[in-house]
Amino acid sequence: EVQLVESGGGLVQPGESLRLSCAASGFTFSTYSMSWVRQAPGKGLEWLSAISGGGGLIYYADSVKGRFTISRDNAKNTLYLQLNSLKSEDTAMYYCARGPTLEVGQLRGQGTQVTVSS
Repeated sequence: EVQLVESGGGLVQPGESLRLSCAASGFTFSTYSMSWVRQAPGKGLEWLSAISGGGGLIYYADSVKGRFTISRDNAKNTLYLQLNSLKSEDTAMYYCARGPTLEVGQLRGQGTQVTVSS
Protein backbone atom coordinates (compact mmCIF):
# COMPACT_ATOMS: atom_id res chain seq x y z
CA GLU A 1 0.00 0.00 0.00
CA VAL A 2 1.28 3.43 -0.93
CA GLN A 3 1.19 5.59 2.16
CA LEU A 4 2.83 8.29 4.25
CA VAL A 5 2.62 8.25 8.04
CA GLU A 6 3.65 11.30 10.06
CA SER A 7 4.65 11.31 13.72
CA GLY A 8 6.41 13.50 16.26
CA GLY A 9 3.90 16.25 16.87
CA GLY A 10 2.86 17.43 20.29
CA LEU A 11 2.27 20.32 22.67
CA VAL A 12 5.28 22.54 23.28
CA GLN A 13 5.98 25.99 24.67
CA PRO A 14 7.11 28.93 22.53
CA GLY A 15 10.81 28.69 21.74
CA GLU A 16 10.96 24.93 22.04
CA SER A 17 11.69 22.38 19.33
CA LEU A 18 10.14 19.30 17.76
CA ARG A 19 11.24 16.80 15.15
CA LEU A 20 8.59 15.45 12.83
CA SER A 21 9.02 12.21 10.91
CA CYS A 22 7.24 10.82 7.87
CA ALA A 23 7.54 7.14 7.07
CA ALA A 24 6.96 6.30 3.43
CA SER A 25 5.99 2.91 2.04
CA GLY A 26 4.71 1.35 -1.14
CA PHE A 27 6.78 3.39 -3.59
CA THR A 28 10.41 4.09 -4.43
CA PHE A 29 10.95 6.87 -1.93
CA SER A 30 14.36 7.98 -3.17
CA THR A 31 13.05 8.84 -6.62
CA TYR A 32 10.55 11.42 -5.37
CA SER A 33 10.94 14.96 -4.17
CA MET A 34 9.08 15.35 -0.91
CA SER A 35 7.62 18.28 0.95
CA TRP A 36 6.02 19.39 4.18
CA VAL A 37 2.84 21.43 4.33
CA ARG A 38 0.67 22.58 7.21
CA GLN A 39 -2.84 23.73 7.88
CA ALA A 40 -3.60 26.04 10.75
CA PRO A 41 -7.09 26.15 12.25
CA GLY A 42 -9.47 27.91 9.89
CA LYS A 43 -6.83 28.41 7.19
CA GLY A 44 -5.77 26.76 3.95
CA LEU A 45 -2.81 24.55 3.28
CA GLU A 46 0.57 26.27 3.48
CA TRP A 47 3.63 24.85 1.74
CA LEU A 48 6.66 24.89 4.05
CA SER A 49 9.62 23.10 2.53
CA ALA A 50 10.72 20.64 -0.13
CA ILE A 51 13.68 18.37 -0.72
CA SER A 52 14.79 16.58 -3.88
CA GLY A 53 15.03 12.81 -4.09
CA GLY A 54 18.73 12.74 -3.41
CA GLY A 55 18.56 15.51 -0.83
CA GLY A 56 20.76 17.92 -2.73
CA LEU A 57 18.11 20.56 -3.39
CA ILE A 58 16.19 22.11 -0.53
CA TYR A 59 13.66 24.95 -0.47
CA TYR A 60 11.86 26.78 2.33
CA ALA A 61 8.98 29.17 2.67
CA ASP A 62 10.01 32.54 4.05
CA SER A 63 7.81 31.95 7.09
CA VAL A 64 10.00 29.08 8.30
CA LYS A 65 13.40 29.77 6.75
CA GLY A 66 16.10 29.70 9.43
CA ARG A 67 13.88 27.92 11.95
CA PHE A 68 12.84 24.68 10.23
CA THR A 69 15.14 22.13 8.60
CA ILE A 70 14.02 19.44 6.17
CA SER A 71 16.01 16.25 5.67
CA ARG A 72 15.56 12.69 4.51
CA ASP A 73 17.07 9.25 5.02
CA ASN A 74 16.47 7.24 1.88
CA ALA A 75 17.82 4.08 3.49
CA LYS A 76 14.99 4.34 6.02
CA ASN A 77 12.36 5.73 3.61
CA THR A 78 11.83 8.56 6.05
CA LEU A 79 11.40 12.31 5.71
CA TYR A 80 12.06 14.68 8.61
CA LEU A 81 11.27 18.23 9.62
CA GLN A 82 13.16 19.79 12.50
CA LEU A 83 11.16 22.64 14.01
CA ASN A 84 13.13 25.09 16.16
CA SER A 85 12.19 28.34 17.87
CA LEU A 86 8.53 27.47 17.64
CA LYS A 87 5.95 30.25 17.80
CA SER A 88 2.25 30.18 18.56
CA GLU A 89 1.55 30.84 14.90
CA ASP A 90 3.22 27.53 14.04
CA THR A 91 0.27 25.73 15.62
CA ALA A 92 -1.16 23.56 12.85
CA MET A 93 -1.60 20.07 11.49
CA TYR A 94 1.59 19.15 9.66
CA TYR A 95 1.54 16.84 6.62
CA CYS A 96 4.23 15.31 4.50
CA ALA A 97 3.49 15.11 0.81
CA ARG A 98 4.89 13.38 -2.23
CA GLY A 99 6.12 15.98 -4.65
CA PRO A 100 7.89 19.32 -4.30
CA THR A 101 4.83 21.58 -4.27
CA LEU A 102 1.19 21.65 -3.27
CA GLU A 103 -0.73 19.68 -5.85
CA VAL A 104 -4.38 18.69 -6.06
CA GLY A 105 -4.77 15.02 -5.36
CA GLN A 106 -1.20 14.43 -4.26
CA LEU A 107 -0.30 11.73 -1.79
CA ARG A 108 -0.24 13.07 1.78
CA GLY A 109 -0.25 11.49 5.19
CA GLN A 110 -2.88 11.79 7.88
CA GLY A 111 -0.95 14.56 9.58
CA THR A 112 0.56 15.19 13.00
CA GLN A 113 -0.65 18.00 15.26
CA VAL A 114 1.77 20.62 16.52
CA THR A 115 0.48 22.95 19.21
CA VAL A 116 2.63 25.80 20.52
CA SER A 117 1.25 27.35 23.65
CA SER A 118 2.44 28.65 26.98
